[in-house]
Order: sequence, then structure tokens, then C-alpha cells
Amino acid sequence: MSSDGGSSQTGVLGALGLSVASSVAIVICNKYLISNLDFFFATTLTSWHLLVTFCTLHVAQRLRFFEAKPIDAQTVISFGLLNGVSIGLLNLCLGFNSVGFYQMTKLAIIPFTIVLETIFLSKKFSQSIKASLMVLLLGVGIASVTDIRLNLVGSIIAVLTIAATCVCQILTNQIQRRLKVSSTQLLYQSSLYQAAVLLITGPFVDKLLTKRDVFAFKYTFKVVVFIVLSCTIAVSVNFSTFLVIGTTSPVTYQVLGHLKTCLILSFGYVLLKDPFTFRNVAGILVAIFGMGLYSFFSVSESIRKKNEISATLPVSTQMSEKDSAPLLGAKTSPWQESNVLESFDDVPRTAKTAFSRQQD
Repeated sequence: MSSDGGSSQTGVLGALGLSVASSVAIVICNKYLISNLDFFFATTLTSWHLLVTFCTLHVAQRLRFFEAKPIDAQTVISFGLLNGVSIGLLNLCLGFNSVGFYQMTKLAIIPFTIVLETIFLSKKFSQSIKASLMVLLLGVGIASVTDIRLNLVGSIIAVLTIAATCVCQILTNQIQRRLKVSSTQLLYQSSLYQAAVLLITGPFVDKLLTKRDVFAFKYTFKVVVFIVLSCTIAVSVNFSTFLVIGTTSPVTYQVLGHLKTCLILSFGYVLLKDPFTFRNVAGILVAIFGMGLYSFFSVSESIRKKNEISATLPVSTQMSEKDSAPLLGAKTSPWQESNVLESFDDVPRTAKTAFSRQQD
């Protein structure tokens, strides 16, 4: 059981590390596309990201790197379309609101997710977890929220964005757990539908926001190279997003997203010489403290729950497992197997969020 727990923790840490590394990499790539090559078509680029992700996974599936698991057509189509709409709304939210209000919208996703999971999934969040999340959100707010200007259309889009994003991430987690599909299988089944939504709507959304036509843009060799690089990195971004949500939770994924925000601000100052104030530094330090508290309380509660489950097992069951292991070399008990399965069950966000942030 200790080796299974170690493997599970290693898998989660790997997913978190891949998510952070790929997100920071795609921010640097997309910032160059925006700042140096004047390519501002975020929604269209995201549709290419998803299309490349689907093609990559299709090749991997044909080469038998993973087994495609059939999922109910209505479920996967609805899920894919909703994710595509969510991505489009995020870009519209940034376009119709100030950067400060957009950041506030992203901060609102965590509390709204907690409310939804509490009401519809009967999930419990301790006061310690809630308090640590408040510290985290306060820090990110101090570091990233600047001007806040309100308008009716922008506010409506912001509410729709929060609702769609929360529902998509909760569904990503629940579909993987309840249908026993891996993050790779779910991403493979849904990415084509997400890409289809954005391929159709992307050029119109981008023209509405930038007053430019993606089809009239001059695609030089350098632009194409960076677009290909961005799409390649996006495969890791999309995959790690599904993986993180499946192996942890939607709330933990949002916490990780705010860690990325702090890292992006820091890298922007160190590598790109972006303006950096005492407020940014103070906010990042408060946010990191909040993340530390959240991690500590999450791990503590996880260990406590495991101990409570172990304590409820019949003594005879514990004795039989203990006695039979040296003689029969049994790998795990049925209870352990189901636990391991659940711990490896999880939806993305693509590079769109990283891309959109660069328009600050």
C-alpha cells in the first residue's frame, strides 16, 4: 500500500510539474507572437491548439500508446461543445472588460466552484481550506488586479464565463471518475468537438475583439514557426490540464492556475523586463503563503481521511491481508485497488488563458 501511495503522489506531482512548465513555456511563446509578430488572434490559435492535440492523440492511439475507450456520444459531444464555448467566453470576457475586472472574474472561479460542488456533489470543505483559499485569492488579487471598470455586456459575459468554466472543470473530474476513463481518453474523445466550435467561431470572435481578419494576416516563415511551436506546447498544456483535474480536483487546478499567474509575473520581470512594483511582490508573497497553507491542510486532511478509513476496516480483514501478503505475494486488496483507480481518474484549459493574459 505504501508503494501504491508513493506512485500516486509521484503521478500527481508529475502532472502538476508538467502543467506549470508547459503553461510558462506557452506564455513566453505566445507573448513573442503578440509583442513581436503582432499575431493577436487568440481564439483562432486556440482552435489550432485543440486540432493539433486531437491529431497527436489520434496518432498515439493508432500506435497503441493508449486504448481508446468509447464514451456515450451525447455526453462527450455536449462536454466538448461546452468546453469550446467556455474558451470562447474567456476570450470575450477579456475583450469586453478591463484587465482588472477580467482578473477578478478568474478569481471568482474558485469560490463559485466550491459552492457548486457543495450544493450538487455534497462535497465538504473545511474552514482551514476555505481560509487558506481566501489568503491565496487575496494575494493574487493584490498582485494582478489593477483597474476595475464595469459595463453591462462585459458583466453578463463575465458571469457566463465563470459558470461555464466551473461546470466544465467539475465535469472533467466527474466524467473521468464515474466513467472510469483516463485524462488521455477523455481529451482524445472531446478535443475534436472543442476545436470544431472554435474553428467556426474563432475568426468572428477575433475580428470582433481586434478589428483584424485572421485570413488577411501575412503569415511569414517566422510567424508559422512560432505558431507550430505554440501548438506543440499546447498538446502538453491540454493533456496536463485534464490530468491535473482528474488526479486532484477542480479547486486544486484553480490554485495551480494562480501559481502560474505568480510565476508568469515573476518571469515577465526577470526575463522580459516587465514593470514590477512593491505591490506585485507583496501580492505574490501572500499568494504563495496561501498556496502553502492550502497544500498543508489538503495533505493533512487526506492523511486523516485515510487513517479513518483504515480504522473502519474489520480486524479480520486487516489480519488476513497482513498474513497472506508474505505467503501469496498478493499485490493489493480489492479495497486498495479501487482506491488506486479513483486516485488516477480527471478538464483543460488550453493555452488560451495564458495567451489572453499577455494582452494585459
